[in-house]
Amino acid sequence: MSRALRNLTERQIRKALAEGKLSGLAGEGQPLPDSSGAAFTDMATQVAVRIMAEAGALPEEFKLKKALDAARAAYGTAGTEAERRLAMALIADLEQRYNTAVEARRSFMR
Repeated sequence: MSRALRNLTERQIRKALAEGKLSGLAGEGQPLPDSSGAAFTDMATQVAVRIMAEAGALPEEFKLKKALDAARAAYGTAGTEAERRLAMALIADLEQRYNTAVEARRSFMR
């Protein structure tokens, strides 16, 4: 970024702060959302996922990922062999559905 553009940006931010335009915004004072996984996706996918998340609509693969994490946690706390086998079957099913959803999205985005 050029020096002139940096200076212009800084002036605009200071002006907005002085006018109070940057206070009272949604999420003020809260930590930024974790975006550590964003390094592995392209910018268009990141933006699309963020917009959907803000609207309360998550892609199927995200719902499956949450269910998969919960199933793995349940496997870790399973007490009997039957519970572990049931949890493993659920994990296998969810992993297959998750991988299918990821591949479908990747194919669509090409």
